[in-house]
Amino acid sequence: MKNGMAECSVCRSKLVSSPSKAVSRAYDRHRSKVSSKTRVLNVLLVVGDCILVGLQPILVYMSKVDGKFKFSPVSVNFLTEAAKVLFALVMLLIQARNQKVGEKPILSISSFTQAARNNVLLAVPAFLYAINNYLKFIMQLYFDPATVKMLSNLKVLVIAVLLKVVMKRRLSIIQWEALGLLLIGISVNQLQSLPAGATSLSIPLAMSAYIYTGIFVTVPSMASVFNEYALKSQFDTSIYLQNLFLYGYGAIFNFLAIIGIAIFKGPGSFNILEGHSKATMLLIFNNAAQGILSSFFFKYADTILKKYSSTVATIFTGFASAALFGHRLTINFMLGISIVFISMHQFFSPLAKVKDEAQDGPLEMQDVQKGHRTSDTSFINMTAGANDDASHRVGLEERKPLLPI
Repeated sequence: MKNGMAECSVCRSKLVSSPSKAVSRAYDRHRSKVSSKTRVLNVLLVVGDCILVGLQPILVYMSKVDGKFKFSPVSVNFLTEAAKVLFALVMLLIQARNQKVGEKPILSISSFTQAARNNVLLAVPAFLYAINNYLKFIMQLYFDPATVKMLSNLKVLVIAVLLKVVMKRRLSIIQWEALGLLLIGISVNQLQSLPAGATSLSIPLAMSAYIYTGIFVTVPSMASVFNEYALKSQFDTSIYLQNLFLYGYGAIFNFLAIIGIAIFKGPGSFNILEGHSKATMLLIFNNAAQGILSSFFFKYADTILKKYSSTVATIFTGFASAALFGHRLTINFMLGISIVFISMHQFFSPLAKVKDEAQDGPLEMQDVQKGHRTSDTSFINMTAGANDDASHRVGLEERKPLLPI
């Protein structure tokens, strides 16, 4: 199959799959040509993501003063997006200088305008990320950390459902079971013994708790899936150019939020750098690097691998917290690690892969006659076609009548 086109080996007729299938299975087509360099890239992505995601809660913990944030969370998100925009611009300039002679310039006005039109869908995940990044701070201020982590596990199933609906991703029964094991493993890892006299888990039951929980679970899941869809639907566009659009939209949305807060609270709250420290600067750079790495995940890997990587990062955070702050590692933590790694092995096992179907959805026949054949070669082609017909296996679609009955 090339460019969404398949060709019959006998009659040389072109078969066109539906556009939704062609876009939704971009990763499947890319994965079929995975080289050793791509596998190394995936390993580096996972290792880098584990380090960055694992450091994030530690940096958030270090940036608190008396259990509160002295800075505006929106300002951190804006500075993070600005840092990512700067990185994308630098990488685009480097890529433009290394272009070969004859290639269409990446930074030309026509190329940039066309790419901006084709990637306008990136505004959707950028808006969702702006909401989610602010919500992260709100959840850590008003919710119990253990409860937040327990509820965030629901993202696994939400992401899987969205991948099936939006990206038409096919998951086998074994892979669904692996995702269930991942959910159980993370939950076991984060379960804590009840204090003396407690009768149930301390999950808040206020209406605002349900609203925040629903947003906290669905918004980042939708952002990840729509980001993957937007990046892969324009797979030929430079990832740095796509990042420039994505982070540019994110910076605009966060800046609008800063202006809204300044209008609501007064001009004094417009100071973006107020209350920041060395810990918050490290947090900004860490969040920026994490966002850049995520874009490579979504374009060259997938959201499920990113979720597994974040889970392994949680394990890394546990060990780092034990080493830096003396936190105790419980038996639940060790059991959770075991279940997570079993789930990861099961999901990515070759036995769990969905077998490719003989045909990729409904196909439409197209007339591909390119001219009349000469009389000198007609007999040779006829006999060659007869030999091909003798060895050609008739599929289910070919057994159907050509005209409706």
